[in-house]
Amino acid sequence: MPELRTYRTQVHNDWCPGCGDFGIVNAIQMTLLEMQLEPHRVAVFSGIGCSGKTPHFINAYGFHTLHGRVLPIATGAALANPGLTVVAVGGDGDGLGIGAGHFVNTGRRNVDFTYVLYDNQVYGLTKGQASPTLPKGIKTKSMPTPSIVEGVNPIAMAVASGYTFVARSYALDVRHLKQILRAAIEHKGSAFVDVLQTCPTYNDINTKEWYSGDDLPTKAPRLYKLEETGFDGRVKDPTKAEEVNAKKGSALLKSFEWGDKIPVGIFFKTEFPTYMDQLAERMPVLKDKPFVEQDVYQRDVAPLFEELT
Repeated sequence: MPELRTYRTQVHNDWCPGCGDFGIVNAIQMTLLEMQLEPHRVAVFSGIGCSGKTPHFINAYGFHTLHGRVLPIATGAALANPGLTVVAVGGDGDGLGIGAGHFVNTGRRNVDFTYVLYDNQVYGLTKGQASPTLPKGIKTKSMPTPSIVEGVNPIAMAVASGYTFVARSYALDVRHLKQILRAAIEHKGSAFVDVLQTCPTYNDINTKEWYSGDDLPTKAPRLYKLEETGFDGRVKDPTKAEEVNAKKGSALLKSFEWGDKIPVGIFFKTEFPTYMDQLAERMPVLKDKPFVEQDVYQRDVAPLFEELT
């Protein structure tokens, strides 16, 4: 039976002390353990950035892709082998900067895998420049002047793009993050989890103390759990467009809460046929065997080569 060490590797981890990445990797490993997933049935894909090293530290199949390209490559793996549990990870710069186009198109396809966004609002690997999620007017310690552009809202963007599971958690609350990750992995469809995290080296604004609300008069934590307020983002009848749209509207409104109070939890969840389901309808051969089990040499391609010579 798998143990927690089953999902750990011996690769040296050189992330900065106090980095939120540690909490995210621990939560992923704990989720795999709780779900009793065998390492050879799991594949972790990453982009470029500090978070890009994640596959090195998780004992499963891993793929370190190009900057901003983690989602199309993870899509290919999920389509080729639906028997894999596919987890894509990447930073806010990787996913919502150069990778923003892939982020939108992956959502509308409803591919069955989970995308975990490491959201610290800076480019941590390249000395702390403002990432797409940094709010306008904020100046972290490595920036000469405050940001002059509006920040991207990952939750709102995911809901608008068509992801069928949209949630947020916090890297330093590993227990809650584990619960959210398990719900995302178990969801059949495109699951997106925005993970707020600290960057102790470059982001001196959104620190552990800031999330704890130490600067507020009430000293109350900024983060609050949606499920504890009665908020329910789950669509009960996906065939009713008015219910789906109403839940999306509620999720969008909640996603713009930022400042003294920040919600975490599941913002939106519905069920629709996945991209794999629809592909199998067009290609019946996939109902019996996925791409990974198809005999790619069964077809005689000699006539094609003769045409090209």
